[in-house]
Amino acid sequence: MGNVNIAIVTPSTLSFIGVKSLLRDLSPATACHIADAATLADGFELYVVDAAVCLSHIDFFLPRRSKTLVITPEPLAGSSFAFVCSKWDVERIGEKIVDFIDAQRTSTAPQSELSQREIEVLTLVASGKLNKEIADALQISINTVLTHRKNISSKLGIKSVSGLSVYAMMNGYIR
Repeated sequence: MGNVNIAIVTPSTLSFIGVKSLLRDLSPATACHIADAATLADGFELYVVDAAVCLSHIDFFLPRRSKTLVITPEPLAGSSFAFVCSKWDVERIGEKIVDFIDAQRTSTAPQSELSQREIEVLTLVASGKLNKEIADALQISINTVLTHRKNISSKLGIKSVSGLSVYAMMNGYIR
């Protein structure tokens, strides 16, 4: 696995020790750095984060979801975050972490990642705004809005406004 700069973000010292120990067992050369939820910072290749912390700091983790691994009490379905379930056995958790780190190293930004502007357009679409209203709000042309909507639909594979709204809610873009 090699040297990876990892932030383990959990309110539980015991969870931190367990995850750090598991990472050390997977790769003795792995650099694990503790990150406190109050002092979250960029610069890490991977964030291993407790689900409650992820939700309470969603504005920080959403743009970093492609490199965030969430520790959940139950398996997650339909989320854009990768996860490990705390109820899985150690071997399965280890495999998931190794696979996640390997995927980080072999891929550049995934095609399904939305740009900041696409997220803004998605948020406004999900809020029920019309193309003209979106264009006015973002001070862009209607053709640019249409291009963004086409790119969003292409990246996500979702064509309907209701589908985009559900996606936006499930991924924390709107409440």
